[in-house]
Amino acid sequence: MMKTTPDSAARSGASPSPLPPAPARNAEDPDNTSSSVDSSQTRLKTQIKAFYDRNFGLFLVFLAQTCGSVMNTAAKLLATGYDEKFHALQIIFVRMSCTTVLGCLYMWWFQTPAFPFGERGIRKLLVLRGGAGFIGLFGLYYSLSWLEISDATVITFIIPTMTALVCFVWLREPFTIKEALAGLLAFCGVLFVARPPWLFPSTPRDPITGEPHPEAIVTDVLTYANETAPTLPTSPSQRMLATAIAILGTFGASTAYASIRVIGKRAHSLISVNYFAVLSTLGSMAIILVHPDLHFVIPRKASQWGLMAIIGFAGFLLQFLLTEGLQREKAGRATNLTYLQLVFALVIERVIWGTTPPAESLIGAVLIIGAAIWVSLQKNAPLEKQKKKRVVDEETSLLGEDSRVQDQ
Repeated sequence: MMKTTPDSAARSGASPSPLPPAPARNAEDPDNTSSSVDSSQTRLKTQIKAFYDRNFGLFLVFLAQTCGSVMNTAAKLLATGYDEKFHALQIIFVRMSCTTVLGCLYMWWFQTPAFPFGERGIRKLLVLRGGAGFIGLFGLYYSLSWLEISDATVITFIIPTMTALVCFVWLREPFTIKEALAGLLAFCGVLFVARPPWLFPSTPRDPITGEPHPEAIVTDVLTYANETAPTLPTSPSQRMLATAIAILGTFGASTAYASIRVIGKRAHSLISVNYFAVLSTLGSMAIILVHPDLHFVIPRKASQWGLMAIIGFAGFLLQFLLTEGLQREKAGRATNLTYLQLVFALVIERVIWGTTPPAESLIGAVLIIGAAIWVSLQKNAPLEKQKKKRVVDEETSLLGEDSRVQDQ
């Protein structure tokens, strides 16, 4: 078949095919550099937007962890930095009462479904979630009264291992040998953090006089944190009690997470958080009012009022930012950011108190975090190809998995 050329088309009387118009040249920009600049700017904006969409949830989780570290620092300052000792229960009351008020206002304003009590068939599970969460919170704040922030923080990282054990007993979920070994590894790390005298026979001494620090006799767990200000190095019995209460707290938090799995999609995540906040507020207030040796301490200084305000506001921000961040982010990446709390704690200890954790604490931190990462990897591996709805909760990121809650 012959190709038609312009000359042959003219001889045959056919009109030649029109040629594409030549690009217009700008007299001031003959090389069209402005269009290339516009193209580069458009491409840059697209890349920035893609980066924003990909990492904004991670940034919110980072801010949430920062709020958590600020809140823990304020709690430790209130518990140890003044002549008036603020008990862990009062700190919980301040934080969770603020969260209750702000959370209720938020859900009322946005008309959260089934606010405030949730669906009728799951209210007992919501109460269990709130009560267990209260125990977990008490364990953390009590340990902050006697342990360094880094030690109290790192103990919370055994929650993934404890959650696997609780779900094995309660929900009959598989508990593998690897998870059992990770639990043993985490327990060894806790021993390094607690440093019991039968394993680490050493006597704490006054850093000024050099005299041995006397052993405290533990008679009442609730009043113990108020009886003696931990201005001297804590004794082995003090560390052991604080570590035991912290481990009890991790069990409470793990039970709360297991109940969240059973609840599944049947309750809005903020309803779950609200039960946690309300029961923690009522529980801490009731214990303080009933216990003969406990009472509410009225702040006398502006700095104490400021620390209380920080605890209340930072606690609400922690929950809100995690809620927003985990809705946008895979829990695998979010879990990695939770370990930044340990970095923050080490920096805060050095800057505010001028202390550095001993080698035993650092070894314990490595063992506990290693066990937590191992459990997280074991839990995530078989679920990568499954579609799961993310259930967001204040401490859900510590689970180390992409919210395995299913409809029950």
